[in-house]
Amino acid sequence: VQLQASGGGSVQTGGCLKLSCVGSGSAFSINYMGWYRQTPGKQRELVATIHKGGSANYADSVKGRFFISRDNAENTVYLQMNSLKPEDTAVYYCNAIASDGMGHYTDYWGKGTQVTVSS
Repeated sequence: VQLQASGGGSVQTGGCLKLSCVGSGSAFSINYMGWYRQTPGKQRELVATIHKGGSANYADSVKGRFFISRDNAENTVYLQMNSLKPEDTAVYYCNAIASDGMGHYTDYWGKGTQVTVSS
């Protein structure tokens, strides 16, 4: 699975951005898609994930501000980020977990997209 993310950029505090990520290149079923983020010197952390059935999970730090959605037919995941804060500044990575239908799951990562929030 190849993941292509887009939508990063620079905004001021309180602004909005929407990230998109398209998965392609595999016949495997993509069970989960999501977003993680990383800042220099820190571990990559979960932002939000969504199952193909629609159930979503969010980091406490983004609950109520970020919203994840998914288009299963297009293997696309979106992250609407509202009320952005400087601490949201990070490189955001798209993630997908795909199943081969025989109980084997594989993690895939896209290249990161930079999100910068200035105060």
